[in-house]
Amino acid sequence: MLFGKFEIHGLSPCGQRIGLAPALRNGEGVIYRLAMDSAEPTPAEVLNQPPPLENYDLFRSDTALVEAVTRDGAHWGFDDLSAFGRTMGKAETLALGDTANREVPKLRPVDRYGHRIDAVDFHPAYHALMAMQIAQGVHCSPWSDPKPGAQVHRAAGLYLSAQVEAGTGCPVSMTYAVVPVLRQAPEIASEWIPRLFSRTYDPAHKPATEKAGALIGMTMTEAQGGSDLRSNTTRAEPMGRAGTGEAYRVTGRKWFMSAPMCDAFLVLAQAPGGLACFFLPRWKPDGTLNALRLVRLKDKLGNRSNASSEVEFEGAYAVMIGDEGRGIPTIIEMASYTRLDNVVASAGIQRRAVAEAIHHATHRSAFQKRLIDQPLMTGVLADLALETEAATALAFRLARAFDNDADEQEVALRRVITPAAKFYICKRGPALAAEALEVLGGNGYIEESGMPRIYRELPINSIWEGSGNVMALDTARALDRHPACGDALIAELMLSKGADGRLDAAIESLSDTLMTRPAESDLRRFCQEVTLTLQAALLARHAPPAISDAFIASRLSREDGRVFGTLPSGCDVRAIVDRAAPQ
Repeated sequence: MLFGKFEIHGLSPCGQRIGLAPALRNGEGVIYRLAMDSAEPTPAEVLNQPPPLENYDLFRSDTALVEAVTRDGAHWGFDDLSAFGRTMGKAETLALGDTANREVPKLRPVDRYGHRIDAVDFHPAYHALMAMQIAQGVHCSPWSDPKPGAQVHRAAGLYLSAQVEAGTGCPVSMTYAVVPVLRQAPEIASEWIPRLFSRTYDPAHKPATEKAGALIGMTMTEAQGGSDLRSNTTRAEPMGRAGTGEAYRVTGRKWFMSAPMCDAFLVLAQAPGGLACFFLPRWKPDGTLNALRLVRLKDKLGNRSNASSEVEFEGAYAVMIGDEGRGIPTIIEMASYTRLDNVVASAGIQRRAVAEAIHHATHRSAFQKRLIDQPLMTGVLADLALETEAATALAFRLARAFDNDADEQEVALRRVITPAAKFYICKRGPALAAEALEVLGGNGYIEESGMPRIYRELPINSIWEGSGNVMALDTARALDRHPACGDALIAELMLSKGADGRLDAAIESLSDTLMTRPAESDLRRFCQEVTLTLQAALLARHAPPAISDAFIASRLSREDGRVFGTLPSGCDVRAIVDRAAPQ
């Protein structure tokens, strides 16, 4: 209640007129009641919110990506990548990614009559995104159209599509990675590779002979072993003669089989002569469904648009690829390509997170100033931008190393850099996503901002195809088994010698470590040192001074536990942010 004589008018937050009407007299004063008239309410105007980051070219708006594609040999694909970048950046395409992640795949073990079909149903949004990637050739282009820079061009397509929805990346990546393995089995290759090279996406649940295109998956891990593949218990018994190219019956259970809707799979199983690799089609040669039983679909933290399953093989038909006892080396060739994709996709998703953060800070104001103009925020954004530019530079240098199998130095370089880069770049992803999410404040914590999906997506790249410890061990194994790997790494680093004294010191330190070999307990630190030194070397050669100087100053200082937004004073943070802004 209010006492005295007042005449107050205004609007309520919902647009109603507000006044004070006398309620009763009380001596000299008058007690008033708050009164609102019944005027038609008007919507409250929403102010100080950024527009959606959509309807733009994801390729040409990314300066670091354009420069990486240019120097690593795929400049001939600019127009194609720009067209794909515009498609990926459309509001409609970005909406497909959101829908595919919300409308998760569903297992349909039997048809309406009770017949076993072991099918997986996906939302049309997922199929639409898959069709875009298959049409672009992300699943096959380096093999179907080999040329200098083909691996780099294909990696750029994956980098762009990962920014929309990474769940489509698993079947695309495995199909791409399986081709070198299938070529070890000429009869299988002659039948299946033409299907894999098709640019038509065909999700039908029927034999591959009746489809316009095909996809390939793989399954290795079991519940009791995880990364310890030699503990696998799935058995393979010859149906007649034993050996390469012969038919076997596979019986056992796999704890993880990603993309179970694929048309065939590479499977590890124990043959009489040891662990072997098998090609297991969804449908048998006689056109009947193979004995592949989907037990359940996994309920995952992220990557939800993609189905991941637990599967049982009940005497399933399969053909051996490679030799008995050589299953891991055979299938690991496929894994080396999928690990490249872990690095590329992680860099792409991180790019989307940073682009969203910079876009928000450009359009959002607080305390009478745009967020991007506030020193603390500028420093955070610059630090995030450095992280993504370094990840992008290394991802595409690595893709170039896969472009020429005849170059022994490039082959040696990718042997050691692939696991080290996967270890470090993929591990940095979740921390970067958390910081980028925080730039948006409460808005970033809301699902429809897209930032929570990015945050949940990034850990999978660190886990899939070997977790951090496995990558650290594989890095050391590459150096021990292939002495040329260390020489190739040092040769690559020496291309930047003299560019910066701090970098020279880091190269010398890493050279000393390579000579003595780190203890197993120090391998994580070693992988970090390898990756950071190579990233710094690449930026020193190719990036503007503001970028390379800030990266070297902040990343080669051996600080442990540093958080984003703690760049040394004197860094040109605004130049870094402006370069990373989605144009």
